Amino acid sequence: MAEKEARARPQSRATYRRFASFATRWRDNDQYGHMNNAVYYELFDSAVNKFLIETSILDMAGANTVFLVASSGCNYFDEVAYPSEVEIGLSVSRLGSSAVTYQLGLFIAGAERTAATGTFIHVNVDTKTKRPCAIDDSIRAKFADLVVGSAIDTH
Repeated sequence: MAEKEARARPQSRATYRRFASFATRWRDNDQYGHMNNAVYYELFDSAVNKFLIETSILDMAGANTVFLVASSGCNYFDEVAYPSEVEIGLSVSRLGSSAVTYQLGLFIAGAERTAATGTFIHVNVDTKTKRPCAIDDSIRAKFADLVVGSAIDTH
């Protein structure tokens, strides 16, 4: 018999190592009066890419490798709607040889618990072949501040 998956639960701010702030927009609301689920993914993606740009991991002009999303997911706990200020918490739960798994939390500004949590798996690929390649040591070091627990694979 398969092991039962743990039910997703809201997370505290202590779960995350870095935060990025965003304002919701009028167009983010759907016909039900709350933020459309696709917008959560946009905010998660923006927070990850903000980190990658600020740490110079993402070099859009001339890098030989780039991180592409291979998998993503989201769990929702509380409604968010325009107008709201939100904060996206970011941590790394696994740093493999060619992939990184981010844990993301969407907080209504100032809240102590997440309104939603997400997961992104980025794979480092060669820009020409689009095949996975190893994350070099200088880039791995830049992820160090985001790592929670023993998330780093040594092989």
